[in-house]
Amino acid sequence: MASNQATAEAPTATANTKGKKTPSNKTVVRNILDKVKAEGRTSLTAPEGKLVCDVYGIAVPKEVVATSAQDAAKIAAGMGFPVVLKIVSPEILHKTEAGGVIVGVKSAGEVEKGFATIMANAKKYDAKANLLGVQVQQMLLGGQEVIIGAVTDPSFGKLVAFGLGGILVEVLKDITFRLAPATRDDALSMLDGIAAAEILKGVRGADPVNRESLAGMIVNVSTLISDFPEISEMDLNPVFATRDGAIAADVRIVLDF
Repeated sequence: MASNQATAEAPTATANTKGKKTPSNKTVVRNILDKVKAEGRTSLTAPEGKLVCDVYGIAVPKEVVATSAQDAAKIAAGMGFPVVLKIVSPEILHKTEAGGVIVGVKSAGEVEKGFATIMANAKKYDAKANLLGVQVQQMLLGGQEVIIGAVTDPSFGKLVAFGLGGILVEVLKDITFRLAPATRDDALSMLDGIAAAEILKGVRGADPVNRESLAGMIVNVSTLISDFPEISEMDLNPVFATRDGAIAADVRIVLDF
């Protein structure tokens, strides 16, 4: 998963933050999943995950895959510094563990060095992995870190999850679940259902988050996993929520055909 230092400004993202998907583009998702199945894979790459998020109105940062250090530097310069660099490989799901994530890259020279470092780390982590390149991603600034996800429960089926990110989710397990597909009211109740719900309303001078944007993202994730039951797990972690919107800095989608 991407480093928790990746943060969010306002939605300069590539998708609508108010919870509207584009039904006519569901074939885009079907084609992606069929391709993954044909290739014998069980997870989506970051670029594939971005396309799925775009179709379902799940906001993500600007990002482009580079296949060389020079390309990465050029992309980053056009995007604006700082940026985040992430390995792109179907075989490497946990990018941070593989040494495949560098955040806060501030110059073209640092990007070129970072590209080489990430590729070397990935090869060391899994010599047989197919390395497709390095994702250059807009580094977002500010916001409350949360997580939104989905799991498949053997008894209840598809569930959508919400919780605060960072130490609160890792140690306190402060997460709420609802059956998918979830309604807007379900999603809003999830925001109030965590123990640390007051944080979302703004404490000690912090801005409150945009509840409608978070609820819309929860609804869209729940709709996606209901539309495509072969999606067994989905993890948006971290999502950065501000008073202006919410953006998923990293996306993980696992399939079970």
